Amino acid sequence: MTARLFPQTAIAVIWDFDRTLIPDYMQEPLFRRYGVDAGEFWREVNALPEFHRGHGATLVSEDTIYLNHILTYVRDGRFSGLNNGLLRELGRELPFYPGLPDFFPRIKQLVAAEPTFAKHEITVEHYIVSTGLRQMILGSTIAEHVDGVWACDFVEHVAPPGFLGGVQQELEEEAELKDIVYVIDNTTKTRAVFEINKGVNKFPEEITVNARMAPEDRRIPFENMIYVADGPSDVPVFSILNQYGGKTYAVYNEGSPAQFRQVKALAEQGRVQGYGPADYSEGTHTYMWLTTAVEDIALAIVKRREEALGDRVGGAPRHILEGALAPRTAPPPASIEAPPDGPAEGSEGRGGS
Repeated sequence: MTARLFPQTAIAVIWDFDRTLIPDYMQEPLFRRYGVDAGEFWREVNALPEFHRGHGATLVSEDTIYLNHILTYVRDGRFSGLNNGLLRELGRELPFYPGLPDFFPRIKQLVAAEPTFAKHEITVEHYIVSTGLRQMILGSTIAEHVDGVWACDFVEHVAPPGFLGGVQQELEEEAELKDIVYVIDNTTKTRAVFEINKGVNKFPEEITVNARMAPEDRRIPFENMIYVADGPSDVPVFSILNQYGGKTYAVYNEGSPAQFRQVKALAEQGRVQGYGPADYSEGTHTYMWLTTAVEDIALAIVKRREEALGDRVGGAPRHILEGALAPRTAPPPASIEAPPDGPAEGSEGRGGS
């Protein structure tokens, strides 16, 4: 019998960030720090694809081109001194929706406190997959409750030509952001989900996202996943989870009719299985939907494991009464005792091998 790579008892709750966990875009503290008009910055970003196409570029990544514009502001001095340390500091200013970050550890505790789930070693893991800035997320108050973050990242130092031969870059005392080292857009969010699915994030040396793995060998099956997000840009991930048995939920800011219409449309189109206000306080609709979804996944895990146990472990052998002609459907007599040399095989308890 071939052993499985993973017990598949982990549940992954995967979160978008902007307007899912926080009411606005995470760059707001950055604009405040430097006195930059946020509306003007985003208008410029929205105009960049046309600007670059006018200068010969035929393909432009509209989801992440704002990263290049941040670097343009750094070089121009409008974001003077901006580095990863400052981004983490600004992340501490991010305000979260009601119920957060407490909801993250609470849902883990709810599963851990249920004896049946604990017996099967079922756990909950939280992941953030965002087109925003990874360092700001890592600096926020929710970071300590998160098991992994996929988001865009900058570096402050670049490798000069010849660095493999010993050429060194002179490091400035006040480092600034220089280049983009990692990018997540609305389509490549699905790559992050597959990495969680296969266990790449836990075993990066042994497993790659393109490795061929049978469903039963993947660390977290899609049916053990919940994806929570706010808008149409998350449709690629919604589609993956809907297709493979996961759960999908959309949230909106209660004060925004436009956001409500947006998630309502997603539900009507079958893009998400549920939606509700971005309020994660105990007793709210969203709290109950998500905790029930986690519980349903945990119960399904228990069922699969107990059925597998029944299939793999045969019943204990029993004595045959010589000459007995009991009906075939009758159970063995309750008075039969174990042989004198010890208990019957398998009667030592569930801990026996």
